[in-house]
Amino acid sequence: MSRYCASCHKAKAICVCNTITPIANSIPVIILQHPDEVSHPKNSACLLALALDNCERWTGEDFSAHSALNKKLAQSQRRYVVLYPGEQTISLSALTKRAVAKSDSKVTWGVILLDGTWKKAYKMYQLSKNLHDLPTVNITTMPSSQYTIRKSSKPGALSTLEAGFAALSELSGDAEQYRPLLTSFEAMIARQLAFMPQSHKNLRTSE
Repeated sequence: MSRYCASCHKAKAICVCNTITPIANSIPVIILQHPDEVSHPKNSACLLALALDNCERWTGEDFSAHSALNKKLAQSQRRYVVLYPGEQTISLSALTKRAVAKSDSKVTWGVILLDGTWKKAYKMYQLSKNLHDLPTVNITTMPSSQYTIRKSSKPGALSTLEAGFAALSELSGDAEQYRPLLTSFEAMIARQLAFMPQSHKNLRTSE
């Protein structure tokens, strides 16, 4: 018998499936996940994918020839943005204002998230040439991360779930709809911390 949950890929002792609330999101989300993140015990993308009705999660490094992704990107009725700190990155609010200025306010957006460390996300973006023609965006008002169980090398970094929550909240104008994402995220952190030695907990909270 497997020690791991088949849905959230976490050890059954810290499975968080019972904390997940399904959300009917009209803004589609695509998660491009680095292979190293799939079974990482502290990964948050699985919670995002399980909660959102309109969400795809694909694994790899180079998505240039990914047929399902390219089919999504070719849809004329939907435009996708990549949440990524590129050289031409603009805020989500600037993106929507630009659409209004062009009398294109009826544009429907989708969000692409790169799930991996900063180094791995950078490599994924560089390899995936089909992403380079898409707008790269950041969150207008960056919230403080609560991802205390996993340290990032980049100050102000958010987990994939937190980034998805912030992007969906800003684009929809309805943060409350997506608040259950944070509830399951907080439960994941609490259950992870419960199994950590006290010395390790003290180290995490002091960073």
